[in-house]
Amino acid sequence: MRSVYIHIPFCNSICSYCDFCKFLHDDVWAYKYLEMLEKEIKEYYENDIVKSIYIGGGTPSSLSITNLTKLFKIIKLFKVTNDLEFTFECNINDINDELLNLLKENNVNRISIGVESFNKENLEFLNRNHNKEDIFNKIEKCKQYFDNINVDLIYALPVESFSTLKKDVKNLLKLNINHISTYSLIIEEHTILYNNKIKPIDEDMDYKMYKYICKKLKKKGYIHYEVSNFAKKGYESKHNLTYWNNQEYYGFGLSSHGYINSMRYENTRNFNKYLDGKFRFNELLVSNREEIENELILGLRKLEGIDIELFKKKFNKDIFKEFKLDEAIKKGYIINSNNHLYIKEDNIYIMNEIINMIM
Repeated sequence: MRSVYIHIPFCNSICSYCDFCKFLHDDVWAYKYLEMLEKEIKEYYENDIVKSIYIGGGTPSSLSITNLTKLFKIIKLFKVTNDLEFTFECNINDINDELLNLLKENNVNRISIGVESFNKENLEFLNRNHNKEDIFNKIEKCKQYFDNINVDLIYALPVESFSTLKKDVKNLLKLNINHISTYSLIIEEHTILYNNKIKPIDEDMDYKMYKYICKKLKKKGYIHYEVSNFAKKGYESKHNLTYWNNQEYYGFGLSSHGYINSMRYENTRNFNKYLDGKFRFNELLVSNREEIENELILGLRKLEGIDIELFKKKFNKDIFKEFKLDEAIKKGYIINSNNHLYIKEDNIYIMNEIINMIM
């Protein structure tokens, strides 16, 4: 079974840190976009069973009720499992009873909300148009409709002190939701922050903040199951685990990526080309060696790591002969225990360096 990601590239405002493919929302262009999205799905969907759907962006919740209704009609093209995980991304400002009712009626059962921070200065820096009171009010409203709620937190902002982060984490825990994603701010090219020549925070402070977040969330019963993700037991994201388990998934919509039949592909970021039906920008048939390397790189993002026997069953190869693991194990960077290879939580922050060592 595969997963489906659908990209909605429209937003009501542009965040300072965002390098995803997005435009200011226009209802007419959004309708035309959805018409082409339907054509793309009909062209490339292989009529197989789907275990998770994720509607991301951009800001899917910026769409009008008319266009959302059209989107959900398109999604009915997919054959889905009885236990489908269906995630929809929302902005705080868009949340209301009409939207939540529509999501519920169309079988959405998980929502992901870009909280980012509770601090006024942080939110202004990120160009987010909500406040602390909005967050608490809207999350409580969401709980009337959904049990499975994720919120995103961005930390390590150049304007942020450690005490500000501690307050953010305290407020985050007060929300009492079942899934939390935390992301250290990366200043990407083609963003407002990059164009304004904003410099990143000190690496030592970044790491200190990361360690604090891990400690506080684990203390409150959250399972740290992937580098950036924490969940109460049973609420780990099925969709994101598709990526980290190196399983196949469709990507539909502008700038989406997919992995189908051993081929990784990237859709165009050019809106006009997409509307002309020129969906694909790049396609790459992945070699067996590349699949093996992806299995390692993605698998080590998970705190439980890589199942040694499953690796052998999948590729008919011994992972210890494929990678230089002995030195990393000897130094304690990689742990070999209970038929799993994993990076110790204390070292997950330097995961890239460890992977370079064993590749």
